[in-house]
Amino acid sequence: MPSVNIPLFSAHKANDSLDFVTPIKKVLESHWYILGAEVKAFEAEFAEYTGVKHCISVANGSEALELALLGLGVKQNDYVVAVANAGFYGSTAIHAVGAKPLYVDIANDTLTMCPVALKASLDLKPSAIIVTHLYGQLANIEEIVSIASAAGIPVLEDCAQSHGASRNGKLAGSFGTIACFSFYPTKNLGALGDGGAIVTNHVEVAEKVLQLRQYGWSKKYHVEVPNGRNSRLDEMQAAILRVKLPHLDTWNAQRRSIAQRYNNAFAHLDMQLPHSINEDFVAHLYVVRVKNRDDFAQYMSSHQISTDIHYPVADHMQPAYNSSKSKSMSLSQTEEACQSVISLPCFPGLPDEDVQRVIDAVVKYFSEGK
Repeated sequence: MPSVNIPLFSAHKANDSLDFVTPIKKVLESHWYILGAEVKAFEAEFAEYTGVKHCISVANGSEALELALLGLGVKQNDYVVAVANAGFYGSTAIHAVGAKPLYVDIANDTLTMCPVALKASLDLKPSAIIVTHLYGQLANIEEIVSIASAAGIPVLEDCAQSHGASRNGKLAGSFGTIACFSFYPTKNLGALGDGGAIVTNHVEVAEKVLQLRQYGWSKKYHVEVPNGRNSRLDEMQAAILRVKLPHLDTWNAQRRSIAQRYNNAFAHLDMQLPHSINEDFVAHLYVVRVKNRDDFAQYMSSHQISTDIHYPVADHMQPAYNSSKSKSMSLSQTEEACQSVISLPCFPGLPDEDVQRVIDAVVKYFSEGK
């Protein structure tokens, strides 16, 4: 039995060969640590990469979602449409601005927002729609934006797990009114700590978010916009992200390659595999669905293979918020997914022999009649 555990993610392997000392030293020698040249340069580079006009970096992905909702003008007691299988991050932002989640069901194949379910929710006149590109899989974003546009509702793309995912030449973050990214260290584009960004093509939205991230100032010590806060990406994290951004497409290709190997090996097994291995999927997580998840996880653990569940509790079932604080459409697909999803190791730098160990263990699990 192999003695070395295969992790779900390894920062050491993912960051291997990158030079972080030089950019950090550059920041230290500049003696400028907040909203300086590195932040400005990263914002310009990330906007260009994503294919949008404006990028405003912030402290983390969760605050990005909250500030984006405020930037769209979402108010107390407004409804915001969201899915309930994405880890409560969007829901946290909705509650933080005093709005109410309006949960709609997911499509069984992509595990992302179902456009038909979205249509059924519009009678309640939501003020915004949060579309999560979950696990690195682009949602059916074109149809969702079309539905939203016809109803006059802005779309907020949650791209925390989908940096670089594309369809027909457009990247995640460039479809909706506004989009949010997280740069948490495990993300496809990860910093060495927390970080986030908001991108948009709408200058008035960008200007409002720019004020919101720094106390609501119109100029120093002059508070013009309510609900502002201190939410700024620091110079060191920006410098690290600038080093990593040119590698993003290569890393995404490596993730997809691992996912393709898994899909090829698992195609005949009794499990649901990721919907796509094309450019609209950047394999942030390799998530499958199995019938006996606890048994499967225990078996993988016995073979020194890490797994995790993203995510076990649907947002509308979280105990901190009772049903009076949200509204749900039928969520049968969401609830079924939360009972069966499980993630396997998939990250750039994962050695070929470890990929094969995962494949062998999964195939053996099913061959033993589990």
